[in-house]
Amino acid sequence: MKHRRATTTVAVPATSDGSGVAIVVNSSAGPERRADPTDELRRRLPRARLRRVGPDDDLSSILREAATGAAVLGVVGGDGSANAAAAVAHERGIPLLVVPGGTLNHFARDLGVDDLEAALDALAGGRAIAVDLATIDGHPFLNTASFGAYPALVDAREPLERYIGKWPALAVAFVRVLAGAEPCAVDLDDEPHRLWAVFIGNCRYHPDGLAPAWRGRLDDGVLDVRLIDARHPWARTRAVATALVGRLRRSPVYEARTVKRIEIRSRSGPMRLARDGETFDGPVDIVVAKADRPLAVYAPT
Repeated sequence: MKHRRATTTVAVPATSDGSGVAIVVNSSAGPERRADPTDELRRRLPRARLRRVGPDDDLSSILREAATGAAVLGVVGGDGSANAAAAVAHERGIPLLVVPGGTLNHFARDLGVDDLEAALDALAGGRAIAVDLATIDGHPFLNTASFGAYPALVDAREPLERYIGKWPALAVAFVRVLAGAEPCAVDLDDEPHRLWAVFIGNCRYHPDGLAPAWRGRLDDGVLDVRLIDARHPWARTRAVATALVGRLRRSPVYEARTVKRIEIRSRSGPMRLARDGETFDGPVDIVVAKADRPLAVYAPT
């Protein structure tokens, strides 16, 4: 289902032959059967600089090398690749071209860039929109970040998602993970909490609850924070029960807020964090915030 999305258009270079464009192709992203677009990119953008990277290469370092002297930085890959490229493009002050090449490609789909053709059409037409870049503990994310039971939920959801779809997989994984989770004790902006799960969206997501599906804007300047509170009696049971019937947003164990920045302190040691489907070890003190300016990203407008 397509949702109408409000956009802020920005001026970017237009090129149909790849002049001034550097593109990094992450050959290890996505399913093994995915067709390699490198030859097609060379044919369509003969003046672009292309670089392929494999699983043993340092993607961030190669993106920084590729961006040197470029007017546009492009990346072929999934959400992890898009995150790495977004950080470099934002740092250099140049627009980003995203070609979907991962397994799920959530960010590319939010842009409306469904395939290589859509990306190259936007590049040739000089069409781009403003997109917020957020960070968790300094790590950039374009879609979502989380801690508590959510990193385990991300790991449990992805194998199911390919077979039953994103939102049914999220519901099944939520019930499975929450049933065996332990709450985390944290301070959110100096307020003490005991939480089962925390979702943080880069911009406001819809609908409410823990199965957010789409964003009305990609540059609204806010973080969408959703919590499952462990302090209520039978909080976990109530969260699971209401999630199963699609009424979690009405449950007293569920809380939602929008903020521009949130400071988190763990009272139970370093936490496992997630951003756009990738999990990593975080410290005790964590800041989630927006970058100081939006990023220009090629997209249909």
